[in-house]
Amino acid sequence: MSAVVSKVTKRRSGVLDILRGSPIMGPFLALIAASIFFATQSDKFLTGANLSLIIQQVIVVGALAIGQTLVILTGGIDLSNGMIMALSSVLMTGFAVTSGLNPILAILAGLLVGIIFGVLNGALITSIGLPPFIVTLGTFNIAYALVRIYTTSTITNLPPAQLFLGNTFSIGGTEITYGSVLLLILYAITWYVLRSTPAGRAVYAVGDNPEAARLAGINTKRVLTGVYTVAAITYGIAGLLLVSRTGVGDPQAGQTGNLDSITAVVLGGTSLLGGRGQILGTLIGALIVGVFRNGLQLMGVGSIYQVLITGILVIVAVSIDYLSHRGK
Repeated sequence: MSAVVSKVTKRRSGVLDILRGSPIMGPFLALIAASIFFATQSDKFLTGANLSLIIQQVIVVGALAIGQTLVILTGGIDLSNGMIMALSSVLMTGFAVTSGLNPILAILAGLLVGIIFGVLNGALITSIGLPPFIVTLGTFNIAYALVRIYTTSTITNLPPAQLFLGNTFSIGGTEITYGSVLLLILYAITWYVLRSTPAGRAVYAVGDNPEAARLAGINTKRVLTGVYTVAAITYGIAGLLLVSRTGVGDPQAGQTGNLDSITAVVLGGTSLLGGRGQILGTLIGALIVGVFRNGLQLMGVGSIYQVLITGILVIVAVSIDYLSHRGK
């Protein structure tokens, strides 16, 4: 009996070691398994058009999740990202359509507003020492109110410059949007910065142990302020991607963006405790959600069950993260 218990314990330890050594291995295997399952359930799943559609469906959440990953890596959380995205999107469309501002300048104005919110989040967290949860919950409500103050109507008749990322080009007969390409470029840049630059290493250090990082000479306040500011830029870009995909400025958008982006980050293997995770895992996490929702839709499963399964996936992912840390 003791030999059996020993084998089970070693097997469990080995699995945890694999998960700790390669946090994206679990999400990647889950993505492959889900794809194989849905491919057996629907002939349409593995078609080029459907795979392109999945990517298009996750580009907005995928962009939000880049910033959310940076924040969570530092041990924080950002509840305001969806509403910052919504505010940026309605301002850049409203300035262009209603105020007659040059479309490019309108886009830059929308991004600037997002940056202001990012700086505000970072300043309140680092200068006053408020918890990120409380700060971003407050700025979520501020951004929500500003969206409603600015407009309660959908903004239409957008200029072509603001819809460009929704245009497509063909590869092998499959239509791919420029927005999808931009998303992949953003992930590649973020991956490089986190992996190969002092700034990226500082983000991990602050998330792993902020006091040790401070004693090692890292300006933790500057790192945190920079993270929330850069994150806000990605939220503004997500707003532009949303506009290019839907063709309108929607004041109702972004209300679940925080939860959707956190879901992608957690499913991608990034630890909510900070200091551990990979940005490519977040991309995989976003794709897992997209694959499940698309596959279940092809199978005729109701949308409420899609949400149910997504919730179960989140609990499983967090449980794995917790067990891997406890094993460590």
